Amino acid sequence: MNAAPLLDLLGVHWAAGAPVAGLAWEADGGSVAFALGDGHLLVADARWPGGPTLAPRPAGGVAVQPAQSLAPAPRRAACHQGACLVVAADPAGGFVTGGDDGGVVRLPRQGDPLVLASDTGAWVTALDCGADGHHAYARGRHAYRIGPDSGARIALPAPATALAFHPDGRSLAIAHHGGVTLWEADGTTRLLAWPGYHRALAWSPDGRYLVTGMQENALHGWRVADGGDIEMGGYPGQPLSLSFSHDGRFLATSGAMRPVCWGFDPPGAQPQPGEAGMDSRTPLTRVACHPRQPLIAAGYHNGAVVLCQPGSREVLFIKGSGAGAVNALAWSPDGTGLALGTQEGLCGWLAMPAGLFRPRTAARHDTHENHHQELTA
Repeated sequence: MNAAPLLDLLGVHWAAGAPVAGLAWEADGGSVAFALGDGHLLVADARWPGGPTLAPRPAGGVAVQPAQSLAPAPRRAACHQGACLVVAADPAGGFVTGGDDGGVVRLPRQGDPLVLASDTGAWVTALDCGADGHHAYARGRHAYRIGPDSGARIALPAPATALAFHPDGRSLAIAHHGGVTLWEADGTTRLLAWPGYHRALAWSPDGRYLVTGMQENALHGWRVADGGDIEMGGYPGQPLSLSFSHDGRFLATSGAMRPVCWGFDPPGAQPQPGEAGMDSRTPLTRVACHPRQPLIAAGYHNGAVVLCQPGSREVLFIKGSGAGAVNALAWSPDGTGLALGTQEGLCGWLAMPAGLFRPRTAARHDTHENHHQELTA
């Protein structure tokens, strides 16, 4: 057990003065942006010369070497008249945000915010950036695509709640009541229908499966090629945070008192999901799978954040309780950084070097044999 949470040992945090609605890492991992309820974007430089480091102990394990200099101060930019609701990394650099003023704004790496679209009649409820340079966002019953040379709009069966580009950037999934609308790059649409209110979604890394988190305390998934349904239920709460493992072998979700992990190797091979981490008395609010290892960052309603593994109760404490519910949690693209944001406005990130983990030496007869890492205290 660590003497202090890892955020205090290997990271930095600030009191932003407004709730954190979301966060995103820049594509190169050099900065992380926090969307704030006062309309600002707080951008932290994740390059920290003289920051804390790890050194091996002679008897095994690692020791933290304290920082030799202060972390760079974050940049604060006013992007919206009301609240900043969503943020995504722009593949061209910088970030794109959506707000309750109806605006879509791009914040470049250098310079002032640039308004990409504006409509005071409806909130921007969802937003994502595709690898092909297009941005997508939703207002009410309409979804929009804007690109370097063109823009397009489609009507939806119901107000959008979430959207995400397919991993290859060609297809856009838009969640709403009654299912998910797929909007292809050629302009065609396809409805994946399922009764209920779909509030969150995630693509599998290979793009073969699409899963939504529902208000009805369940998940629903589709095999995209033929629309085959995958039903996953039994939650005590709403699973509104979904994250696939880097290899697509499992899906981690919130909706319970610790992460619930569904096998996708293939879906349905295990009739019941597994769990990860320790038992808790407070609901889980956010999950984020490591982009290269079978590890899960889990954030809770009481503000705590831990690192855990499927099928194990072992944890590392990233942050203790306090500062409100964890509203946002995400790894840097290469997995060497983790950022978090809370309801009471705490924004923070920490370095997660490879020395924190070590390969397991003992064979394990489970679905993730030969893929596990152990956590190093």
